[in-house]
Amino acid sequence: MSAQDEARGKGLDPGAGHPSTVLADFDHRQSLSLNGDWHIIADPYVAGLLDFHMHVNPNGYFNDQVAAPGSNALVEYSFEKSPTIKVPGDWNSQKEWLRMYEGPLWYERKFDYTPQPGHRAFLHIGAANYKSRMFLNGKLACDHEGGFTTFDCDVTGIIKPGSNDAVIYVDDTRMADGIPTLKTDWYNYGGLTRDVSIITTPQAFIDDFDLHLDRATRSVIEGYVHVEGAQAGTRVSVSIPEARLTATATTDATGKAPINLPAKNLSLWAPGNPKLYKVTLKAGNDTLEDDMGFRTVEVQGSKILLNGKPIVLHGICIHAEAPYRGGRVNTDADVATLFGWVKDLNANFVRLAHYPHDVRMERAADKLGILVWSEVPVYWAVHFDDEAVFQKSKKQLTEEITRDRDKASVILWSIANETPNTEARTAFLTRSAEFVKSFDPTRLVTAALLVRGEGNTKIIDDKLGSALDVIGFNEYIGWYEKTPEAMDQITWKIAFDKPLIVSEFGGEAKAGLHGSEHERWTEEYEANIYNHAIAMLNRIPQLRGSTPWILMDFRSPVRQLPGIQDGYNRKGLISDQGEKKLAFGVLQNAYKTGGLGHAD
Repeated sequence: MSAQDEARGKGLDPGAGHPSTVLADFDHRQSLSLNGDWHIIADPYVAGLLDFHMHVNPNGYFNDQVAAPGSNALVEYSFEKSPTIKVPGDWNSQKEWLRMYEGPLWYERKFDYTPQPGHRAFLHIGAANYKSRMFLNGKLACDHEGGFTTFDCDVTGIIKPGSNDAVIYVDDTRMADGIPTLKTDWYNYGGLTRDVSIITTPQAFIDDFDLHLDRATRSVIEGYVHVEGAQAGTRVSVSIPEARLTATATTDATGKAPINLPAKNLSLWAPGNPKLYKVTLKAGNDTLEDDMGFRTVEVQGSKILLNGKPIVLHGICIHAEAPYRGGRVNTDADVATLFGWVKDLNANFVRLAHYPHDVRMERAADKLGILVWSEVPVYWAVHFDDEAVFQKSKKQLTEEITRDRDKASVILWSIANETPNTEARTAFLTRSAEFVKSFDPTRLVTAALLVRGEGNTKIIDDKLGSALDVIGFNEYIGWYEKTPEAMDQITWKIAFDKPLIVSEFGGEAKAGLHGSEHERWTEEYEANIYNHAIAMLNRIPQLRGSTPWILMDFRSPVRQLPGIQDGYNRKGLISDQGEKKLAFGVLQNAYKTGGLGHAD
């Protein structure tokens, strides 16, 4: 380990502050937005946190010191005189001098706040990639590891009336024992990439809830409401005025109140009927409103049932790469563009790869009737033999599920992508699957597996399949092996009587580059792959869905072919500038005619 790595490790070890449980439905709570311009200081030597002996510096940047006029004090930094960038937003796409920067960077801004008597305040971070420390008025609020999940710091004791000073340290240095690990096929956008705000709650508040239809009859809403800080016996109510439904319960010693609400006349949420109800939850002085759909999802043999009926998932993979402008997706306009293309594709399903996306995506999917596969970045060769890495994965799963368990659109939790078939990996991910099923038994668990081959036979027999409800698999015949025409001879051997989703297939093409269907990198070649792949995949009887790779080209440092890739993975059906390639039309037509996958 280098001295710099050691310094970063010491500087970011959990200290006095710890992130709280994600606030349930934070996007519907009273909040003060801290989005906008923040001052920044890039700090590759971690000078703002550690002294030259690698000890935490009590006079670090988090104190936001300013030398008074006429003072002889030595202060070697100034947020006030430093440049600004927008939050939310990664630093790479906003400043050319930071485009390839990986390391620590400090954010600072001042804001006014009026505390409410009898209430608590939380600093809410939509995402900070990858390790972060949050300071308020010079005091540590909390620290966090994980670049794509939401967290909240309790700042009740350190926020004050009037002017407050927030300083946030974010370090996107890739880590061998991180989630994800050192190497990915996407850009490592650093910074405060999603919304930042101050959220206000009563002293006792609803911090988690789960309300869902029972699978057996689809006539009862069951689950719980958890009230943080509540005394046993606190009254909780749940009401759905439009459906004339109300239930009451009381909390136990842990703050949890069980909910059981007869609901025989609900209009069930589905892609063709994305019905959302206004749900009101009350506990003591706390009132929370949410927009929720109600549906069931389950597996019956090799079928996926939505509301008790077989469904075919016509989907597409999406990275959180912003169309046109680049950088991370974090605006309503970004989401509207991406889902506009999804609808144009005749899709009813998206795989949000390879990490949790901005909450705007799931909210939009709820409204539009698009089903969602949500994933944590257990990607490629993470350290599967390291218990600490497993705990990091479990924490990210917890934060992901806590944030999105109220979204009807989310039907699949994915625990991994393209991981090596080893005993350590299988043990690690089997534990992950068991945890997810216990934490949210209302949804299905999946993972994108690798496929092995013997001659012209492709075999899906990864032992991890035994732990999954739905098996995803990635295959790239015609791109990484063989030719598109070779798919005509492929047969499949499946070791599991479970639903299959082809979670990735495709090839690269530069938008506007035309030629023979046998000429790599042309739109014609990519379209040729799709034509042969659709025919091949339809020969798998238990294929219940597909999410080809990928909706839009995205930036990746490992894709360097000049004049073609130029730092982008070109497997998109659409270029990063919105140009639809020929393969888009191939898949669009297949989905329009129901020509990919089988319901029964």
